[in-house]
Amino acid sequence: MADPLSADEARRIALRAQGLLGAPDRRGGVPAMLQRLGMVQLDTISVLARSHELVAYARLGPVGRRAVEAGYWSRPVSAFEYWAHAACILPADQWPWFAFRRRRLRARGRRWHAVQPQVRDEVLARLHADGPLTTGDLGGAKASAEWWDWSHAKVAIEWLLDIGDVACVERRGFRRVYDLPERVLSRELLDHDPSDDECLAALVGIAGRALGVATAADLAEYHRLTQAQVRGAVDAAGLVEVEVQGWAARAWADPVALADPPRGRHRTTLLSPFDSLIFDRARTQRLFGFTHRLEAYVPKAKRVHGYFVMPLLAGGQLVGRVDPKRDGTTLVARQVSVDGPAAVAPLAAALREAAQWVGCDHVVIERVEPAATASALRAALLD
Repeated sequence: MADPLSADEARRIALRAQGLLGAPDRRGGVPAMLQRLGMVQLDTISVLARSHELVAYARLGPVGRRAVEAGYWSRPVSAFEYWAHAACILPADQWPWFAFRRRRLRARGRRWHAVQPQVRDEVLARLHADGPLTTGDLGGAKASAEWWDWSHAKVAIEWLLDIGDVACVERRGFRRVYDLPERVLSRELLDHDPSDDECLAALVGIAGRALGVATAADLAEYHRLTQAQVRGAVDAAGLVEVEVQGWAARAWADPVALADPPRGRHRTTLLSPFDSLIFDRARTQRLFGFTHRLEAYVPKAKRVHGYFVMPLLAGGQLVGRVDPKRDGTTLVARQVSVDGPAAVAPLAAALREAAQWVGCDHVVIERVEPAATASALRAALLD
């Protein structure tokens, strides 16, 4: 019989699994945080900072941004970039577990664009001869001004990344640096060639530990697997079935998390919309009763909460939203919403800390919903 969990217990287990319940654990820094989460999603949007920086900030506190970046792309190599939930930074020891995806992509024989064999071979020859390269070194990423119109070299290098003939263990100015796997990863990792079933069991286990408690849909979304793949792997992954109050679907949990009830202080912070706590919108609604939507790609006139909406985490709940931007040394909260008076003080604290972290010395509040909380929020920022 499945173990019962209350909705509150499930939420607290999830928060602790994501490193957001208890005092910030800075031991091991960014590499340890990455190992705990299993992945950190990358995105090109930079408002306060890049999303992968915001994820580290939310868990480790206001550590230096250069230290965060160095923690991801450290030497010796501790991480690589590949396709998990999306383009993600992953711990280096996960390289073998994506063999199933590399094999599938190789069998498909193409990306969205057709790969020209001659260009592919030329790119590989350049890497062998010249060492690590960016797309700029290969002549540029675009064939025209259209965002989708990649150059033949860009198509080739991304295909080689897909199938594991090339690896990315560094970004420079947010540009991928491509290299040969044998130059940047250990022989032990490269020689490990697990079966598809072994890969799926490992990845479902990683997702289960990072989420704490999850449905098959939650586990599938973490690495973009199918629910059938997840259900076939949960036993081998070492997860145990639980029954969560109010959840319609079956769920599984990390047995270590179940054996040690979560306790400690909740983190108060703004979250990147690509944070792994909330990037699964259905799970976010189920855990927190909070509807979260990234509106960056929504026409401006149709946005409800703003361009880059960052939910406010406080007291273990999502209790507000901020659409921020930086204007010199001022953090501008273009649009703010709070879920009641109790959220005002945590939001002010989160804005002050975020401003200091990105080098701003002033916070300006523009639109506030509900409007009646605007004066209280502005006053709290001065405390």
